[in-house]
Amino acid sequence: MDNTEDRLTHFNNQGRAKMVDVSDKPVTARVAVAEGQVTMAPETLRRIQERSVAKGDVLAVAQIAGIQAAKKTSDWIPMCHPLPLTGVNIHFEDNGIDILTITAEVKTSGKTGVEMEALTAVSAAALTIYDMCKALQKDMVIGPVKLLIKTGGKSGDYARAADKQ
Repeated sequence: MDNTEDRLTHFNNQGRAKMVDVSDKPVTARVAVAEGQVTMAPETLRRIQERSVAKGDVLAVAQIAGIQAAKKTSDWIPMCHPLPLTGVNIHFEDNGIDILTITAEVKTSGKTGVEMEALTAVSAAALTIYDMCKALQKDMVIGPVKLLIKTGGKSGDYARAADKQ
């Protein structure tokens, strides 16, 4: 692996973990959008839509959980840099039957991207939905969680191909 692009950047010359040094990277506008799903029984989705789950408004709580998780990603993921986020937006959509889709858009102006923050936001929102609805249904399925879009930075823009979604 002589090519710098092919090296694993989170390891030092002794093969031990390190946080990548981004000191010399320019500050650029960064955006990442991630998506995840929670598959559940139609009755569970109906109760979420009607806001009749005993623990409260599931989507309101999941939205706050996703925002908090994005802000705390570096506390969860060891090699992530703490970032000053400039925006986090969580959006919910459902298929009217049994799938609730969570989309998170995260923004910053910084030296490193916000892909992990967007993925963490979606994951935390999905886990919160599960937590708030587990009394109704324990066999809900979380996933897949995936990156849809990333803009800014040295590696350029990325958009997940439609056939991979």
